[in-house]
Amino acid sequence: MQSQFERASHWLALICRLVAGIALVGLLAVTIADVGTRYLSRVTEGAIAFRVSGSVELVSYLMLFALLAAMAANVEKSQVVVEAFSHGLPQTIKNRLQGIYFLGFMALGLILFIGLLDSAAAAARHGTTTQDLRLPMGPIYQLAAVLSLLLGLRSFIHGVLGIVYARGEEASHGE
Repeated sequence: MQSQFERASHWLALICRLVAGIALVGLLAVTIADVGTRYLSRVTEGAIAFRVSGSVELVSYLMLFALLAAMAANVEKSQVVVEAFSHGLPQTIKNRLQGIYFLGFMALGLILFIGLLDSAAAAARHGTTTQDLRLPMGPIYQLAAVLSLLLGLRSFIHGVLGIVYARGEEASHGE
C-alpha cells in the first residue's frame, strides 16, 4: 500500500511539474513578446506599433497556475522545520508530526478547491470575463481549483505516509 501511495504521488507530481513548466514557458513567452514589441515600437518611433494585448492579465493568470502547480508538485520538499520543540525526538515521531502538518496543507488545498469551484460557478452563471481580453473567468477558476485539489491530494498522500508509515521527507531546517 505504501508503494502505491508513493507511485500515485510521483505521477501527480509529474503532472503538476508539467503544468507549472508550461505556465512558466507561456509566462516567459508573453513577457518577451510584450517587451520586444514595445522596444520595436520605440526604436521605430511608432512606425511599427504592434502590441501584445492583455499581457499583464495573461502573465498574472499564468503566474497563478505556475505557483499552484509548483506548490502541489513540491509540497513534500518545501517544509521549513524549526526544531526548537522536536530536536530530541526520535525520527519516527518527527515524521509522524510532519504527517500531521501535511494534513493542514490538505485542508488548505481543499478549502481553496471549494472556494474556487464556487467562484467558477458564479463566474459562469454571471458571465464574468477578464478585464482586458474578455476571457471567461469560469475556466480560469476551474483550472486553479483542480490545481488546488492536487495540492490537497498530494498533501493527504504524504500525510498518510508520515502518520501511518512514519515516512519522512527531505525538509529545510531553520538552522
